[in-house]
Amino acid sequence: MGIVKALEMDGLDCRALFQQLGLDFDALDDPDARFPQDSMTRLWLRAVEVSGNPAIGLNMGKVVRPASFHVVGYALMSSRTLAEGFQRLVRYQRIIAESAELSFRRLEEGYGLILTVHGDHLPPTRQSAEASLACALALCSWLTGRALHPVKVLCQGAEPLDLAPYQRAFCAPLVFDAPYDALIFERADMEAPLPTANEAMAQLHDRFAGEYLARFSESRVTHKARQVLCRLLPQGEPKRDVVAQTLHLSQRTLQRRLQEEGTSFQSLLEDTRRELAEQYLAQPGMTLLEIAYLLGFADPSNFFRAFRRWFDTTPGEYRARLSSQS
Repeated sequence: MGIVKALEMDGLDCRALFQQLGLDFDALDDPDARFPQDSMTRLWLRAVEVSGNPAIGLNMGKVVRPASFHVVGYALMSSRTLAEGFQRLVRYQRIIAESAELSFRRLEEGYGLILTVHGDHLPPTRQSAEASLACALALCSWLTGRALHPVKVLCQGAEPLDLAPYQRAFCAPLVFDAPYDALIFERADMEAPLPTANEAMAQLHDRFAGEYLARFSESRVTHKARQVLCRLLPQGEPKRDVVAQTLHLSQRTLQRRLQEEGTSFQSLLEDTRRELAEQYLAQPGMTLLEIAYLLGFADPSNFFRAFRRWFDTTPGEYRARLSSQS
C-alpha cells in the first residue's frame, strides 16, 4: 500500500508502528478494508513523532501510481483529459476512501481540485490532507508524461518552518492558513488530451468501477454490520464503536453508510434482535433466559419488554403459538 512505502521512505518500521497503535497491518492487503479516520490521524501523528519529519505526508506523491487506485486509477488513465479524469475520481472516490471528500470545480482562474478530510473525534492531521494533494499532483504528472505545476496550492495548515519540502513537492505558489486544501490548475493543462486516453477502455473501466461501487454500497455495510452484531450479541449489547472498528470504518462513516442504505445502527440492532428472537423461540431446547442473554440483554426483563414491543405478545405466548402450528 502507498502509505507503507511513503512511511518507509523515512525509515519507519510500518508493521511495528501499526502494532503499537493497535491497527491490523494485514488489513492493508484487503482492498475493501477501511481504517477509521481517527486511526489514520494517530498513525500520521506517530509517524511525525518517530521520523521527526512534519512534511512526511508529501512522501505519498513519490510512491503513488494510477494502479495504486485499482479500477479508479485505470479509469483515470483512459480519460480524454485530466478534467475528465478528475470528474471520474470524484464520482468513484468512495472506492478509494470514505473520510475524504473531493470536488472538482471550474473556476475563473482555471480548475480547482478541492479536498475536505473529515475527522471522527480527533481533528484530521495536515499530513493526511497534504498526502492527498501530493498524490493528486503526482497522478497529473504521471498521466501527462511531464512535470505539471499548479497555478497555486492551498493548505489549511499553518505555514511550516521549513518550506523546502513543499516547494519541491508542488513547484507552485503556496497559500497556508487557507479555508480549504486544494490544487488550482491552468485550464489548458486540465483540458489537454492525455496520451493514455482510450474511449473504449474508459467505458469498460466506468462499467467496472460502477459495478464495484454498487457492490460496495448496496446493503453491503448493513449486511456486514448485521453479521458482526450476530457475533457480538451473546457477549452483551454491542456498541457502535466496536462494530465500526470491526468493519474498519469510523463511527461517523458507519452511521452515514447505514443511513444511505435506509437504516441506522439502533434500528439494525433492533431488527437483528427481533429476527434472532424468532429463530431462537422456534428451538424448543432453548430456555427464555438463554435467549435473553444470547440477544445481548443483561436483564431478562428488558428482553420481555422488547419482545412485547416487537410482537405485542410475550415470548412464552409466542412460542406456544408456534408449537400449536407445528
